[in-house]
Amino acid sequence: MTFMSVAHYLQLVERYWRSQDGAKIANFLSLRHEHAAYGNYHVESPEGIVERFLTAPIDELVILHLKCLYAISQNDYLGAYNIQSTLTQTFTKILQSQKEENWSLPIMYVLCLDLRLLAQLAENQRVGVNEKPGEILEKAAECLMGCFRVCAADNRSAEEDTKRIGMLALVNQLFKVYFRINKLHLCKPLIRAIESSPFKESFSLSQQITYRYFVGRKAMFDSDYKVADEYLTYAFENCHKLSKKNKTLILIYLVPVKMLLGYIPSKEVLQKYDIVQLWDLVQAVCQGNLKAFDEIMEKHETFFIKCGIYLIVDKLKIIAYRNLFKKVYLILNTHQIPIEALQTALVYLGQNDVDLDETECIVANLIYEGKIKGYISHQHRKVVVSKQNPFPPLTSLS
Repeated sequence: MTFMSVAHYLQLVERYWRSQDGAKIANFLSLRHEHAAYGNYHVESPEGIVERFLTAPIDELVILHLKCLYAISQNDYLGAYNIQSTLTQTFTKILQSQKEENWSLPIMYVLCLDLRLLAQLAENQRVGVNEKPGEILEKAAECLMGCFRVCAADNRSAEEDTKRIGMLALVNQLFKVYFRINKLHLCKPLIRAIESSPFKESFSLSQQITYRYFVGRKAMFDSDYKVADEYLTYAFENCHKLSKKNKTLILIYLVPVKMLLGYIPSKEVLQKYDIVQLWDLVQAVCQGNLKAFDEIMEKHETFFIKCGIYLIVDKLKIIAYRNLFKKVYLILNTHQIPIEALQTALVYLGQNDVDLDETECIVANLIYEGKIKGYISHQHRKVVVSKQNPFPPLTSLS
């Protein structure tokens, strides 16, 4: 966009509103569009000039947009958020009044995205404000839900004019808020709404990738690893090959899930996406090297916590135990393995605080999870493993 006066900008807005060009209007109401950087658009009281050129209801939207730009120019992100919230609520009423059309959905996408981004900036600027962390984002989510309800309530069945086609974009924005404020339980009704939608396959691929990424992450936290694998794999395979950052982000969650299901990622893939921390982990788990596992957990603790995968990665330790005990079984070449032999192996690999009872408890968990076929003879302090396939492949358990 070349530089234009505010008057010219307003004339174009009026023209595009009359021609119902939602995409063009969306650009002119976006905080990330070129015009937003020009100082002459940062007007504290734009009512006078706007009302000379625009009619209702677009005039109110533009007035609030210009006021928001002014607040941002003053680094007042909390004020900007409040204005954007009012703008979004005002637009929601307009959207609801447009009974037979959905041409304004692109405007909704832009306003809702900007609302979330401003809420994040306002959260960071809350110093000295008597609000609990996440409260602004929570209020933003309530505002987004207003738009979602309008779209979800549209009962038109034709894809060309139903507002329900806009539901997934809003769900993805809500996911980003709920994950940030750690309220994942609020995702459940949104997932149910999308999974039952007749337009499920009509949403854009980019929106579907984002959706499946978040649903996969939620399934991972719910310990539903099969669903997590399915959704994260879809997101990874369909993500554009040039979007290396996004593919890396997906892999950070997909790799631990794959490993919990018994699949081992290749070194080449992890090197390609520069997550060698996970390759060190893969080797430690495969080798049953508990000492190396503990060292990696300590060394990369900050990385794992920052990514939100520390607890999931820690669950891989049970697989490392299984692989170590399999090595002991192969060395002793007997189906009656003394618990003491397993404890000796654990102590050798740095688990100095594990006694016979705790070793027995670890074995009992492995048997319960089906990772070892057999039983514990408490009287003889031995693990009696099956003569047929005593350590089933982990993939057969998933």
